[in-house]
Amino acid sequence: MLTSILLQSKKNGEISNFLSKFYNTDLKIKNDLKWEKTFQNPIEMADFIGIYADNINSFNIKMWIKLDKDVFINISEQNANLIIKYLFERYPY
Repeated sequence: MLTSILLQSKKNGEISNFLSKFYNTDLKIKNDLKWEKTFQNPIEMADFIGIYADNINSFNIKMWIKLDKDVFINISEQNANLIIKYLFERYPY
């Protein structure tokens, strides 16, 4: 099953700014209020979650992850480290 990260914002340009910082490039996306990326290996989400948690106060963005069908988890400053640990416990490959 594929897992995914969903970013949402109410402010135009916020997701592009965040992704540009994450990928270290000038990135522009079409729908700048919503962005989703899927992952074959859920462990790859850990870096993304960590960067988001470190910059949560710098951007007006909400992050949701989907590990199971139709179940979304909101990532916050309080739960980011626990979610990353959970990923490595659930998917130890």
